[in-house]
Amino acid sequence: MVDKICDYLTNKIRKEDQEIDDERAEIINYGIHLIVGEIPKFFIIMGIAYLLGVFDLTILSYFLVLPYRGASGGFHLKTHIGCIVGSVVFFSGIALLAKYVILETTVKYIVTFIIWLFGMIMVKLYAPADTENVPIISKKERKKKKILSYILLTASIIASLIIKDTVMSNIIVYGMLFQSISITRLAYKLTKNKYGYEVYNTSEGLA
Repeated sequence: MVDKICDYLTNKIRKEDQEIDDERAEIINYGIHLIVGEIPKFFIIMGIAYLLGVFDLTILSYFLVLPYRGASGGFHLKTHIGCIVGSVVFFSGIALLAKYVILETTVKYIVTFIIWLFGMIMVKLYAPADTENVPIISKKERKKKKILSYILLTASIIASLIIKDTVMSNIIVYGMLFQSISITRLAYKLTKNKYGYEVYNTSEGLA
């Protein structure tokens, strides 16, 4: 059903703009899939989170991690079911960890610093981590997202140390860790993803 809706919208866009070729249409179709698929996926994730008893914390983890994820990127699972399962593990996993694995004050500073350092290195190496279906080819756009990733990661880590609510603070810390892992080459290899800029940047270089 989702595929039919996305194909219909893609074809409608192509009719309005005759200059869109097959390659560009594929990218547009993938983008529409993300938008259309995100709506029901969000409600399914929240339903499962409710059953797990971390509904409010999952919503919190979703919106606290989203800005950094939007800038730094990350892998995408190939199927709708896989995406739903992965998202539940990601966001509800963060919520569950934050709720039950409490970091003591001294240990928290050390762990938080290590996670920040790890994240900064991963951003340097891989951000923005795109996919071959939605590549970020523009050198200017890549630079902008990389800088934004540095800023959002650092701001989030600082916020986690300032916020007095322990669970919320932990959500940020674990969220930054999970998200930083999701852009690594190992994560891409395990999920059979490819970095889009590497696929398309064969010999011409970034524009």
